[in-house]
Amino acid sequence: MTRWTPDPTFYASPRDAVNAPPEKLAYVAAFDRTAQRPDAIAVVDVDPDSDRYGSVVGWTELPHTGDELHHFGWNACSSALCPTNPHPHVERRYLIVPGLRSSRIYVLDTGPDPTRPKIVKELGPEQLADRAGYSRPHTVHCGPDGIYLSALGGANGEEGPGGLAVLDHDTFEVRGAWEADRGPQYLAYDAWWHLNHDVLVTSEWGTPSMIEDGIVGELLLGRRYGHALHFWDLRRRTHVQTVDLGDQYQMPLELRPAHDPTRTYGFVGVVISVEDLSASIWLWHRDGDRWAATRVIDIPAEPADPELLPDLLKPFGAVPPLVTDIDLSVDDRFLYVSCWGTGELRQYDVGDPFHPVQTGSVRLGGIVGRDPHPARPELALSGGPQMVEVSRDGRRVYVTNSLYGAWDDQFYPDGVGAWQAKLDVDIEAGGLAVDERFFPHGDDFRGLRVHQTRLQGGDASSDSYCFP
Repeated sequence: MTRWTPDPTFYASPRDAVNAPPEKLAYVAAFDRTAQRPDAIAVVDVDPDSDRYGSVVGWTELPHTGDELHHFGWNACSSALCPTNPHPHVERRYLIVPGLRSSRIYVLDTGPDPTRPKIVKELGPEQLADRAGYSRPHTVHCGPDGIYLSALGGANGEEGPGGLAVLDHDTFEVRGAWEADRGPQYLAYDAWWHLNHDVLVTSEWGTPSMIEDGIVGELLLGRRYGHALHFWDLRRRTHVQTVDLGDQYQMPLELRPAHDPTRTYGFVGVVISVEDLSASIWLWHRDGDRWAATRVIDIPAEPADPELLPDLLKPFGAVPPLVTDIDLSVDDRFLYVSCWGTGELRQYDVGDPFHPVQTGSVRLGGIVGRDPHPARPELALSGGPQMVEVSRDGRRVYVTNSLYGAWDDQFYPDGVGAWQAKLDVDIEAGGLAVDERFFPHGDDFRGLRVHQTRLQGGDASSDSYCFP
C-alpha cells in the first residue's frame, strides 16, 4: 500500500528519532522447540498507562511447524527517506518474519489490527533458494532500496556460502542475491551499513551443520567458527576487505554501527575466546584508507562449582559470559551488552567509542546465578538476558531469554523457560533498573520460547538514517 506523505514513524535523522513518541506494543518471536506446535508472533502491551501493561494481548500463530522463529524486522523504516534511493511512499506496516530452520519467510500485516498481525504472504524455502541461492534466513534490515535479508546457508543442501538476499519493498518477492563479487567471504551472520559512505559490513557465525544441533566442541576448540568482519562496497556490491579478529575470538555476531550517518564506526560482540572463555566487544573504524577493528571491552568468565555447570562447561569450572547480543542507543551514547551465560545485562557509556565506561548492570537468570525477577523473587530464572532492544528515546530496554533452541538445551539443560523483562534507563547519568510491573513469562507465552523483540514504530536496531 502506498502513501501520499511519508510514514510518520520515519525520521530523517537520529536526532529527530529520539523524540519519537513511546511505543505502545512490542512484537516478540516465539517458537516451539519440539517443532510439534506452530511458532507465533506474540504481541505484548508496553503502554504503562494500560490496564493490560506487561501482558500478551495478541497472538498470531503460523500455519506450519518447525520454523524456529528467530530474528525479524520491518519492511520499511527511516532509510526510505535517504536521498540516494528515496521510497517515501512505503509504509512501516509489515513484519518480515523468517523461519531460521525452515527457510520459509512470512509477511505479517500489522495495519488493520496491530494486536493481531495477519499473515498476508508466505515464501517457501524454494523461492529463497531458486532466486538467491540461500537458506536459513536470519537478519532483516529495511534498506532504502529494498529489504535486506542475511542467510547462513547455501541452497539445495549446500553448507554455503551464506550471504544476503534482497526482497522487493512492494511485492516482497526475492529479487536475488545481493553480492556481485563476494571475494573470500563464506560464513555469514549479521549485516548492516554506513549508508552515506556506501559501506556494508557483515559478520560470521557458522554454516547450518555447525549450529543446528548445538555448538560443536571440536569445531570451537579447533577455531573453526567465524572470526572475521567483511567490508563491502555497498553501491557496487563487491567485497573490499576482510578484518580477521584472530581465530581465538570465535563468533563475532551482532553488528551495531553508529546511527549518526557522518560516523564510520560500529561495535560487534564476540561470543567467546577459546583461550580463557571471555567475551569481548570490538570497535570497527577507519585506519587511514583501510578498515580496522580494536578490542575495547573484555568481559571475563566467572569461576563456578563444576557441579552447577552443564556438561559442556564442567571441565572448565567457569561460566563464560557468552555475549550473544548487543544494542546501541539511537543517540549513540549507550551500548547494551547481553551476557547470556552469566545472566547479566551491562550498560556502557560509549560517548568515546574507543574508551567505553561501564555505567550499569542488571542480573536476571544465568547458568549458575539463576537471579530472579523482582516481581517474582521466589522464582529462580533460567536463561539470561539475550536479545536486547532499546526504545528510540533510549529510556526503555527490553530483553528476552532464549538464544537458539539447540544451544538453549546445551547451556540450560534443565529448561530455559520463557520470560521477557523491561529495564528503565537513566539517560543522563547512566544506570538500569528492572521494572517490577513488567514480567510476562511462563504460560503467558503458551509454552513457547521467546527470542527477538520489535517495537511498534521502530527501535534502536531497526532504522538507519541519512541525515545527522
